[in-house]
Amino acid sequence: MTVRSVIDDLKRTQIVELLGQNKRADGRALDEARDVKIEVNAIPKAEGSARVQLGDTVTVCGVKIQPDRPFPDMGDKGMFMCTAELLPLSHPTVETGPPGPPVIELARVVDRGIRESHMLDLSQMVIEKNKSVVGVFADNVVVDNDGNLFDACSYAATAALLTAKAPKWNWVDEAPVLTEDAPVPISILTIPVSVTMGKIDGHIIVDPDGDEWAVLDARITITTDSDGNICALQKGGSDGFTLEEIDRCGELSVKVGAVVREKLKAVQAGQ
Repeated sequence: MTVRSVIDDLKRTQIVELLGQNKRADGRALDEARDVKIEVNAIPKAEGSARVQLGDTVTVCGVKIQPDRPFPDMGDKGMFMCTAELLPLSHPTVETGPPGPPVIELARVVDRGIRESHMLDLSQMVIEKNKSVVGVFADNVVVDNDGNLFDACSYAATAALLTAKAPKWNWVDEAPVLTEDAPVPISILTIPVSVTMGKIDGHIIVDPDGDEWAVLDARITITTDSDGNICALQKGGSDGFTLEEIDRCGELSVKVGAVVREKLKAVQAGQ
């Protein structure tokens, strides 16, 4: 047994003991998320950007908007894509090189939550049908990882999109040509909010921090839209959830998501 595994076992024992008393190490209730701080326009040269701090987890998202070829089966809609990257300084376990499965999953969960909520009105992002559309790319960079990157990156990407402004192109001589029109906000249909819950020794907790994340038996990320409808869900970990636990997680995603959504609305209103 390594020193690291011994430390992890000791942490898990302490966390489980606290959860048995309906307590957490940082003083939060089991159904309470960490405080969210959102700063927009964090990257001056990006079409939209945001820096989000969720507890001690910090991530930055930049949005790039540019002409692109449409997908073969979606010539009448624009494109959206999300990526993710962890800086080596974000956590001792992060190494340089190609993204591993956890980072790929992170990007896909954030992408799916935004895409399946239909946050962006992609039908308004067509330059020339079947030939050229507007591509929107949200790139997340994790600066400090203290657990629950799914929600931190989702909030950063959503805030960056809410405040992004797109240039305008015309179709001239079989090519998109940038106009002199001032950039305008992209069309937003809803505000998606993801909420991640973890399961440790039968206890359900909202927004696991770094120590809790390291000892999770299972996790579930649920994204809701502005109407409180569930539009995306991702489960991970070696354990499962009962039907009752999934119902409980669904209720928590709506409750906690509504609080975060108000902060995102305030960011949007301030632009």
